[in-house]
Amino acid sequence: MKRRSVMIQGTASSVGKSILCTALCRILTQDGYNVSPFKSQNMSLNSYITHEGYEMGRAQVMQAEACGKVPKVEMNPILLKPTTDRKSQVILKGVVAENMDAPEYFKYKPRLREMVKSIYYSLLDNNDIIVIEGAGSPAEINLKSDDIVNMGMAKMASSPVILVADIDRGGVFASIYGTIMLLDEDERSMIKGIIINKFRGSVELLKPGLKQIEELVNIPVLGVIPYFNLNLEDEDSVTNWSQYSDNPMGDLDIAILKLPKISNFTDFNALRMHNDVKLRFVDIDKPMALGNPDMIIIPGSKNTIEDLEAIKKTGIDKEILKANKNGSNLFGICGGFQMLGQEILDLEGVESTTNRIDGLALLPVITEFQKSKATTLSQGTDCIFNTRVKGYEIHMGRTKNLNDMKPLIRIKERTGLNSPGENDGAVNGDLTIFGTYLHGIFDNAEFTRNLLNNVRKNRDKEIVDIVVQDFWDHKEQEFDKLADIVRDNLDMEAVYKILEEGIND
Repeated sequence: MKRRSVMIQGTASSVGKSILCTALCRILTQDGYNVSPFKSQNMSLNSYITHEGYEMGRAQVMQAEACGKVPKVEMNPILLKPTTDRKSQVILKGVVAENMDAPEYFKYKPRLREMVKSIYYSLLDNNDIIVIEGAGSPAEINLKSDDIVNMGMAKMASSPVILVADIDRGGVFASIYGTIMLLDEDERSMIKGIIINKFRGSVELLKPGLKQIEELVNIPVLGVIPYFNLNLEDEDSVTNWSQYSDNPMGDLDIAILKLPKISNFTDFNALRMHNDVKLRFVDIDKPMALGNPDMIIIPGSKNTIEDLEAIKKTGIDKEILKANKNGSNLFGICGGFQMLGQEILDLEGVESTTNRIDGLALLPVITEFQKSKATTLSQGTDCIFNTRVKGYEIHMGRTKNLNDMKPLIRIKERTGLNSPGENDGAVNGDLTIFGTYLHGIFDNAEFTRNLLNNVRKNRDKEIVDIVVQDFWDHKEQEFDKLADIVRDNLDMEAVYKILEEGIND
């Protein structure tokens, strides 16, 4: 086979493009091909740091892992991280360019076309197959003129397209027909197959509809993928928060604050592996729902100051303090760590128009935002349980520990850009309040088990000695399960024919 590509586009956001691209990456890799993912432009608050210190979307990281490859920023050259409802931080080739609102970005976007095209073909030169992911829907007719992520990308790559639709939300045939009919004729000709995703029920009852939609659009349905629930990452705009409460028998109640600008919520996937843990997200607009959990986690945020202001406005800050006085342990990650401190300063307006805000004052630390973003892969030893840990850091703030405050982690090695120092985080003397910048901290199974047992001890619960797999090993098994599900329900022979023929009739 010549070097080829296939592009997965969707009838809408959240139809399952990312996970199906991941499945194809794994299947094609299992079949012996050198495969790489690619998404020209991603909008996500879930990001990752490469070995070189570049920032990219986590969906393409997951897809790279499914290919058995080290993630490279070339797999996602443009990343947009919303900072407010109107503005996004624009990250080009892994480095922050500037903050832009939508009109500014759309004026700027035509300059990015050649960069995207050059990076894509360089990636193609070094792989047998590229699995390209689109964004949202190709039928957003108001955005088509300067498109570089859906049909515009398919044309640049001369790539055949497979259209994915989500049947779980209803209206699947209308969404397929409407999407295809809103495309130009040359764009319609590039769609070589349709996948119906998230199906529950009998395929036999669906077959008359499949036959009719094929006749209406003259495009074959390649497969109907059943609804499934694997412990893999999802995009932030489409997260099914209820999946985190899938272990109602767990006796360790862990509440995660659902911040308005929550980022890197994938930090919590690994906690689902521990059978004694019951996870739940708490909407900050419903402060009384917090209660008195065994541990409260304040997650990362793309706008720490705005989220802290929101916490105070809703009154959930008072519930956090009350729960802590009543024995709830606290764990802050990145922005959550910053919120646990005495104050946060943003004198240069890096993240907010608010120059200073009081924190929750639960740890004696002060954070000041700087214009240079720390983006590193980090590893070291935690100072409490003496276990090896690794993860990644993405933060504009620099946090200073006061009063000889003990760090949480002694950093042994950092690779990337703008390393923030030799230590990370903080922990109080009672071992009940923890803060860290390390995303992926819970992926380290031994550390997490020790932490959970520390919480159990503080809450007079019996210690659990079972240590699960590190999450990165667990994900390998989940990728294989995903590949099996999709391979069993997708006409892979037809997919290979699409790859072989490309966009030529």
